[in-house]
Amino acid sequence: MSPWPVYTGASEPHDGIDALPAPPPWRTFDGGPALPPARDGDADGGAPGRAHRARTYQPTPETVRLVNAALYLRRPLLVTGPPGSGKSSLAYAVARELRLGRVLRWNVTSRATLTDGLYRYDPLSRLYEAGRSVGDERQRGEAAVEDHLRLGPLGTALLPYERPRVLLIDEIDKADLDLPNDLLHVLEDGQYEIPELVRAARSHPVAEVMVADAEDRVPVCHGEVRCLAFPFVVLTSNGEREFPPAFLRRCVRLELRRPLREQLEDIVRAHLGELDERDHALVDTFLRRGSAGELATDQLLNAIYLTRTSGLGASTREELAESLMPYLGRAAESWDVDDV
Repeated sequence: MSPWPVYTGASEPHDGIDALPAPPPWRTFDGGPALPPARDGDADGGAPGRAHRARTYQPTPETVRLVNAALYLRRPLLVTGPPGSGKSSLAYAVARELRLGRVLRWNVTSRATLTDGLYRYDPLSRLYEAGRSVGDERQRGEAAVEDHLRLGPLGTALLPYERPRVLLIDEIDKADLDLPNDLLHVLEDGQYEIPELVRAARSHPVAEVMVADAEDRVPVCHGEVRCLAFPFVVLTSNGEREFPPAFLRRCVRLELRRPLREQLEDIVRAHLGELDERDHALVDTFLRRGSAGELATDQLLNAIYLTRTSGLGASTREELAESLMPYLGRAAESWDVDDV
């Protein structure tokens, strides 16, 4: 297989990630000890709907190019686009094709901090357990910290895996203004420290810490986590805010645009099979309505699925389809099919 493209956008999984060239000299990482690749065949995290979206994802040529650019350069991929344009599905599609294991997902909220993504530590549970085990030296010592600490999605992605993990940081534009800047240093350096384990390192230099997506424990030496293969990081944004220039210049940027007719038909075909005359009519309606307001592709899929399976008459089907394709944002002040 040719080294470029590593990610092809095809539906067949392969081991092309092993042909990825060495990173640029300024993006090399040397974490260790090396961890085996994440288990294959579990990119969706056990969710059948995600597995279907990963299998049927239809990337544009531009998407394929920029995914490969991010993989080659070991840079995060910032994906912007309207709701329902397939931003998060892209991460699952890449993980499935390249056999990179389960996607690590961090759903960002307005209260999210960098530490939330790196790890979670529960000092109260540790204090409670220490009180119950007064005679146990290990429970009273700093070594007990690891039993009350679990890595988050970002913290797990930066472990020294032999193959890159896929990390989806979803809707980063919802975050506090400081989060993108806080992410800068961690994603630039590919490493971070866990202060609770650093303090314990004198008496307990190696801690066995639980990861975000499994019950497995991994060794963390002297409280420091350093990646070996930089993760494939997908940051999604609905375009509702501007990001700092320093953050943007460290990302490969992909804007998902409204699909054209041919791509829409390919998407329907991938999910629901060949289109019939009624399906083509719904695609026409979707394209006309989309010229006056914001629509999501899954609205079209819902309409086609229901009109195929409901057994309703033609006029009722059309009314139902119209109801399933409301505008996501503020629509044009007036819209008339005959005027478009």
